[in-house]
Amino acid sequence: MFIHIGNESMIQTDQIISIINYDVLSSSHMMEAMLKSYKGKIVGSEDNARSIIFATDAIYFSALSVDTLTKRVHEKDIYYQVEMDVE
Repeated sequence: MFIHIGNESMIQTDQIISIINYDVLSSSHMMEAMLKSYKGKIVGSEDNARSIIFATDAIYFSALSVDTLTKRVHEKDIYYQVEMDVE
């Protein structure tokens, strides 16, 4: 399943490792170091970021809140489970 994460980007839900609040980045030296050392792709702008999505293929900055993204992931999971039950 795919979810829209803002900034005209979509990501597969099974690729998501973690979704964290962007404010954690500025308060954690470990998070800053992790972003700097990440050798993968970074998608999106930090300018209006409210959350950071760590995925298997990239790190995504999203203008959507952690709560909104979490709801979208769970809504897709529930829809998928209902769809599978119907079949």
